[in-house]
Amino acid sequence: MTLRNRTPLFALIAVVGSALALPAMAQSVAEEQAAAAQVQAQQAQQQAAQAQDAAADASAHANQAAAAAGGGQTWASVDTDGDGSISSSEAQAHAGLAQVFDQADADKDGKLTAEEYRGYAATQQK
Repeated sequence: MTLRNRTPLFALIAVVGSALALPAMAQSVAEEQAAAAQVQAQQAQQQAAQAQDAAADASAHANQAAAAAGGGQTWASVDTDGDGSISSSEAQAHAGLAQVFDQADADKDGKLTAEEYRGYAATQQK
C-alpha cells in the first residue's frame, strides 16, 4: 500500500471511530443525568422524612405542653378502659376530678362523659 492510499484510509478510520464514539459519550451523559436525578430524589426523600420527624416532635411537644397545662393528665390517660367515659374508680387517679365527680355526673349513671364534664366546668367558671 502506498502512502497515497493510506491517507484516505486513516481519514475513514478516524471518521468511523468518531461516529462510534458519539453514542458511547451520549450514553455516558445520560447515565450521569440519571444518577444525578436519583441523588436528588434521595435527598428529597430524606428532607421529607426530616420534615415528618420535625412535625411528630412538634406534635409530641404540644401534647406534653397541653398535658402539663392540664395538671399532667389528659382525658384519655384518666379513661384507662378506653370507653370514652370516666368511671368513679378511674376518677380516683385524679384528685381534683374525684372530688367533683358526683357533681359533674349530670345523669348520675356513675360514668362521667366529656360533655358532662364540659358542662360542669362551664357552670363553675361563671
